[in-house]
Amino acid sequence: MKKFILLFVLLVGLYFAATKKDIILQSVQKYILRRNDTVTLEEKNAYYRDYDFDYIQITDDFSPNSKQDILNIYYTAINAGKDSFTFYCPSEYQTCLEEVKELANDQSLLSYINNFVHPYNSFKHIETEYDNLGRVTLKVDKNYTEEDIEIINQKIDTLLPELIQVGASVEDNIRRIHDYIINHSIYDSNRSDHQIINYKSDIAYGPLIEGYGLCGGYTDAMELFLEKLGVKSYKVSSSNHVWNAIYLNQSWYHIDLTWDDPVTSTQENVLDHSFFLITTQQLLQLEKKEHTFDQSVYQEVKEA
Repeated sequence: MKKFILLFVLLVGLYFAATKKDIILQSVQKYILRRNDTVTLEEKNAYYRDYDFDYIQITDDFSPNSKQDILNIYYTAINAGKDSFTFYCPSEYQTCLEEVKELANDQSLLSYINNFVHPYNSFKHIETEYDNLGRVTLKVDKNYTEEDIEIINQKIDTLLPELIQVGASVEDNIRRIHDYIINHSIYDSNRSDHQIINYKSDIAYGPLIEGYGLCGGYTDAMELFLEKLGVKSYKVSSSNHVWNAIYLNQSWYHIDLTWDDPVTSTQENVLDHSFFLITTQQLLQLEKKEHTFDQSVYQEVKEA
C-alpha cells in the first residue's frame, strides 16, 4: 500500500512538471530579464538630500560590486524617502548576499546610515528581504507619520519669523533656535529612567509640540531648523547618545542641545551654551563618556 502511494505521488509530480514546465520556465525567464534590467530610482520625496558625506554617498548604480556599494544603495533608497526598494545582486559578486545579510543584521551600521538622512526620511525599523537568486528588497517603516510631519511643519513655519532674523549671522540664528528649543522643553526623565512613555520625546514632535525631549528629539528638532536655514548637517551618535554635527563657515562643529539642557535636582530649567558650536577637541574635553563616537563613520568631525 505504501509503495502504491509513493508511486502515485511520483506520477502526480511528473505530470505536474510536464504540464507546468512552460509556466515555470516563463517565471524563471521573467525573473532573469527583470534582474538584468537597469534598476533606477527616479522618484525622490521633498526631504531628499542631494549631497554626499565622507562615509556614505548617493549612487545611481544599483548593481553592487562591493560592501560600500551596498551601503550606498541602502542610503540612497532611504534618503529618497522610499517605503520599499528592490535591487539585485549580480552573479559575479559572489559574496553579495552574504554581505547584505550581515548589513541587515547589523543594527549599529543601519543606525549610522539613518543618521545621514533627513529626519523625516529616517526609519524606526527597516526590513531586508532576499532570496537565493539575488533579489533584495528593503521595506522601510519611517519614524514620522504624515500627521506628525504636518503638525511639526506648521509649528516650525510659525516660529521661523520669530527666530530667524534677516541680516543676522547664521550662527546667531542657530543660537536663537537652540535657545528656543531648550527654553520650551524639558528632558523626559520618566522615559529615559523608567521607560514610561507619555510623549513622542524621541522625535522632534516631543520637544516642539509636547514640550518633552530625549536626545533624539532634541537632535531632530534642531536638524529640521537647520534644513530650513540650508545648513548641511547630520546626526552623530555614540553607544547611548546622539547630537548634531553642522557645517558652518567652511568647518564642522558639534551642537548638543541635550547637554545644554541639563536636568537639575531642583527641576530648574537651565539654559547652557557649553555644547554649542564646538570642535571635537572641545567636545571630548568637556565630556567623553557619552560623546566618544566612531570617527571612521563621522569622518567630517574626526579632526574638527
